[in-house]
Formats: sequence, structure tokens, C-alpha cells
Amino acid sequence: MKGKFDFSGYATKVGLKCSDGRTILKDAFKHNDGQTVPLVWQHQHNEPSNILGHAVLEHRNDGVYAYCKFNSTEAGNNAKQLVEHGDITALSIYANELKEKAKQVMHGMIREVSLVLSGANPGALIDNLCFAHADGSLTGEVDETEAIIYTGLTLSHGEEAKEEDSEEDDQTEGKGTATHSATDPTIKEIFDGMTDQQKTVVYAMLSNVIGSPASMDHSNKEGNGVMKTNVFDKKTKEDEPGGPVLTHAQFQTIMETAKKSGSLKEAVLSHAAEYGIDNIEILFPEAQNVRTTPDIVGRDQSWVAGVLGGCQKTPFSRIRSQSADFTEDEARAKGYITGEFKKEQVFPVMKRITTPTTIYKKQKLDRDNIVDITSFDVVAWIKGEMRVMLNEEIGRALLIGDGRDIADADHINEDNIRPIWKDDDFYSHKLQVDPSITTLELIDEIVRARKNYKGTGSPTLYTTVDVVTDMLLVRDTLGRKIYPTMAELTSALRVANIVEVEVMENQTRTDGEDNEFDLIGILVNLSDYTLGADKGGQVAMFDDFDIDYNQYKYLIETRLSGCLTRWKSAVVIEKEAASG
Repeated sequence: MKGKFDFSGYATKVGLKCSDGRTILKDAFKHNDGQTVPLVWQHQHNEPSNILGHAVLEHRNDGVYAYCKFNSTEAGNNAKQLVEHGDITALSIYANELKEKAKQVMHGMIREVSLVLSGANPGALIDNLCFAHADGSLTGEVDETEAIIYTGLTLSHGEEAKEEDSEEDDQTEGKGTATHSATDPTIKEIFDGMTDQQKTVVYAMLSNVIGSPASMDHSNKEGNGVMKTNVFDKKTKEDEPGGPVLTHAQFQTIMETAKKSGSLKEAVLSHAAEYGIDNIEILFPEAQNVRTTPDIVGRDQSWVAGVLGGCQKTPFSRIRSQSADFTEDEARAKGYITGEFKKEQVFPVMKRITTPTTIYKKQKLDRDNIVDITSFDVVAWIKGEMRVMLNEEIGRALLIGDGRDIADADHINEDNIRPIWKDDDFYSHKLQVDPSITTLELIDEIVRARKNYKGTGSPTLYTTVDVVTDMLLVRDTLGRKIYPTMAELTSALRVANIVEVEVMENQTRTDGEDNEFDLIGILVNLSDYTLGADKGGQVAMFDDFDIDYNQYKYLIETRLSGCLTRWKSAVVIEKEAASG
């Protein structure tokens, strides 16, 4: 910039993390380059005398630099003397139309530059509690699109700007230019630089910490009932009637400890007992939940909806399936010889009846806890969890059984919900492979076993993550993956889909001859599996209140049956368990 000016300095700098966590990004105010804005005293607009002059803005890579010229008014000349004498060393800006993302200010419009008594802190501060507008009015409403931004940086002043001015100029003393180095502001300076609202917050915090407001030396009482005092007033006495007072010296000691430890909280706590401060924890906020409701630690249940949704549903719970075996020779058509006796065809008809069982989940909550938990609807959350777990149990039971011992009172009877894995060979064909089989050989065996599948349409392979991973990692002799994608593996296995089921992991069954088999996968189209429930047996939720124990009790249950209803409608792939 060329031309005469009275002083210059950074109006704002980029990359400084402000006290509210926001950071001004590079080029956030680039569009203000070359603009002229008013130079104001302490962001006050209620009197013309508060307008001291103007500032020409210059965009730099590290911030916005301001070249300032005072008016030839009494206020302008007075401010000029204060700057030249070094009594005022800080600038701040008022900006609106702020746009930010993740606490990073990307855009804004600088409306004014202001001389301020203190930059609030040596780094940066954004004060958007209350804003001064161009018409001189004030608003107490927080508006995230406008703010007063303090940087706490120092000023340079001289006769004429030079084009080669840069941030190094602020560190140079020479002819016609003088630089005032900023010193760390004292605690009193920081306090005096606060707005009235910020001071009110400090008064309230100290009042809560020390105890009754009467224990403080009050120098002012506003109409809103908040008692205020300047804790840095050296006239304050520790032995004033009404209780202990936090003196300036004591507060300085706390701040010095904080500088050394790096934690204001630890510093205050370490001196709390010494200075007679009770209930010190009021100063520090409680931890906040990242999410409203508790995270559920559980198994992957993404398969459950597909399994239950794929089954056939009937409005009756007593399911009977009938099958006529036409595979025997007696059922075949026969040739006729003239004059010979014609024999009747003979084929067996088989039937199976499956009856219902009740599956339930029960929970209870103390009414006191329901009333006290206000951050989320704990009853709705509990009911949702109950439905999710009930669905998973039904899905597990129909695929592989619930896994509990048959003598366990909570065991789901496998004659009522017949697991595909353990069903009779007439319905569920068993492919049992050698434990030493390779993954590539296993894929071949599954493809060959496809001929034993007699169910509807194309089946889905239900298996574990480990089995799928091993198949995807199979490589040829050149080290290339044979099936690099799930789509290619699905096509090679001749199945409609592959579904990973976490509850199928590490499952072993024992047959009637005490032979053990590890489950690998199940080929089935679940439209051949029927779930039946009579009217009233569908999933239902019940609530009850126990007045004796002041508890709410919740029950979700269903009464249903389930089984395969088609011959050879599933193929189970098992591996002989390795001998111990």
C-alpha cells in the first residue's frame, strides 16, 4: 500500500485458535483486500466521536493488515497520541456474514477495525455474546454469523506505508517508524478488557465457588439481582465479615500454577482447600455424552431381517407337511405285456406335524429411574432392544438352533422351531467334507452338492465371515485371486446371494453315533421354510406396573412354529471335527 498513514498493524491473523475453539482460515477475508472501513473506538457506535478515522485493509498470506489514518477531530487526535505513546497496542475487527465448517471460519465480511484497550489474550478471542451494530444498537442474542475478533497483536506507526511491508516490519525500528512490542497482559488488564457480560459471568462463577454472595466485597448491584465486585481490587480484605474472599494475590498464585501445570482445573483444585473454597467442582462442567442413547455392544444382526423376511408365513401354528416319495422303483410306470396282470403303483406318503412354542423376553425398570433419566426415552429404547433380541433369537433358532443345552429351561424346543442345520436328512441334505480339505476343494464340493438341492429357485449361502474371506483370498499358481469380488464368488458357487451370519461361527453338532461335525454353511431358499402363528400368537408387547416394588415390567413374546416343508430344500455343508 502507498500513501500516508498514522499507524498500521494486523487486524486479524490466520491459523490462531480462538478461545471458543474457532480458527480463522487463510483467505477468509481475502475479498476485503483494498477496502476502506471505519476505525472505531472499542466497537462503540453510539456517538460520532467514537469514529476515529478509517483503515485500509491489505490481504496477506498470514492475515489482514490494516493501514490506519486518524481524523483531525478531538477524539482522533487524542487516540493518535495514545497510539504513538504506546498506551494502546491492540486492534480487533467486527465481521459478519461468517461462514464456518467444523469450527473453521472460511468466509466473512470485515465491517470495521477498532482500537481496543486489550486484545483479551495474547492469541485470539472471538466474542459473539453481544454485538454492536452500525446504528448504535445492541443485541444480547447470539448470532453465529457475526463476531468481534480480537488478536492481541501489536501496532506499528509511521509517516508512509511501504510496498515491501510484511510481518517482519512489526519487529523493526527505523527512521519514521516505531514498533511497540506487546508484553503479556496482566490478569487485571485481561479482566478490564472483558465486556460487561463476560464480567457478569465471572462474578457469578466466583460467587458460586466462594459461597453466599454476601461473602464478597460488593461494589455494584444491578437490577437483575447479580452481585458484582472487582476481585482485583486491592482494597478487598480476607477477614471481611461473611466468609472468605478470593484476593488478587491468591488468584495470581492460581494462574501461575496453571501456567506451570498446563491445567487451570488442576491449579484451582490444588489451592481450593488452602483458600477456603467449598464446592469447587461447580466451576467445572460435567462430562457430556457423545450420543444420547447408550451404544449397544452386540453381534452383527444385519442378517436377521433377511432371514425372517424370507420365510413363508401362515396364519396357523400347527404346520403339517406331506410328501409322496416317487423315487422308489415301485412308483415307476411299467411296461405292459398282452394278457399279463397290471400291477398297481406303490409309493409311500409321509407327513410331519410341527406344533408351536412360546419365545419371550422380559425386562423391568424402576419407576424412579424412568423419571430421572431425561436425556432420552429409556422405555422406548428398552422396548426396541427387546424386539431386536427376540428377532435374533427366532432367526438363530430356525437356522442352527438356539445353542442352549436341551436340559436348560430356556432352551427353544427343536421339535417346535426346527433348525435347518439339524433337520432330518429328508428335508436337509448333509454334505460332510474331510477336515483336511482346502478352500478351493471346498468350493468345488459345494458346487457338486448343488445337485442335491431340490428346493425352490436358487438358494442363498448362509455362512461365516471367515469362510467367505478364505474363499475370496484363494489364489492361482501365479498368485492372482481367483474370485476377487463377492459377485464372482457368488456366481461360481451357483447361489443367489451369500449372507454372513455371526452366530454360525464355531458351531459343532454331534450325530447319533457321537461323530462331531463343524458347521461351514447352509444352502437354502427360505421361502421353503414356514413360520406359523395363530391369531393372538403374533409378536406382542405387554406392560405392567408392580405397585409393591414401584417397578414397570415389560414382556415381548410370540407363539409360533417353524420348519422346512419341502424335500431336500436345504443343503448343509459340514466338516468332520478334527480329532483331539
